[in-house]
Amino acid sequence: MKLRGLYAITDSHLLDGKLLEYVEAALEGGVTLLQYRDKSGDDARRLREAEALRELCARYKTQLIINDDAELAARLNVGVHLGQTDGPLSPTRALLGPKAIIGSTCHAQLELAEQATKEGASYVAFGRFFNSNTKPGAPTCSLDLLDQARRTLHLPICAIGGITLDNAAPLIAHGVDLLAVVHGLFGAQSTAEVTRRTRAFNELFSV
Repeated sequence: MKLRGLYAITDSHLLDGKLLEYVEAALEGGVTLLQYRDKSGDDARRLREAEALRELCARYKTQLIINDDAELAARLNVGVHLGQTDGPLSPTRALLGPKAIIGSTCHAQLELAEQATKEGASYVAFGRFFNSNTKPGAPTCSLDLLDQARRTLHLPICAIGGITLDNAAPLIAHGVDLLAVVHGLFGAQSTAEVTRRTRAFNELFSV
């Protein structure tokens, strides 16, 4: 599958009590990837929510990605996104098989992206690009880094960190394939607004 478009990432606080309805609204608008991100230690709830999201994603033919939990991803037969503290990517590739989507956080470092590529990543994620609620202390990335990455990497590039409809266009112009968005998508007042924003993000890729 072609990894290009909006990459929606859930937030357990932002979506408390409305996870499934807001995710479905985003899927209705056309999401390329959906990442389930929950940093709590409630394993039973995480399994229950991940299973429900997998069913939703299957209905909309969207790929589900689990944040930081390769074992849960393997259990559900879906993809995973790994941070730099999650160890090397190769064992996860062996666990999930050759077809699973595996993403890697590369912060603002091209070297990390090159390493992830060698270890079998499906896409690499750079960020943050703007002030971010999710990763407030992360180092800032530049558009120059994207230009370098586009020249040297031969796999999809994802941008994350404070991305909104107002600031996303330059990222795409500098070679980004996936826009990973949390608050800029789900920090909406209604499901209708989530769907509208999803479509608007995707339209940026066709300009």
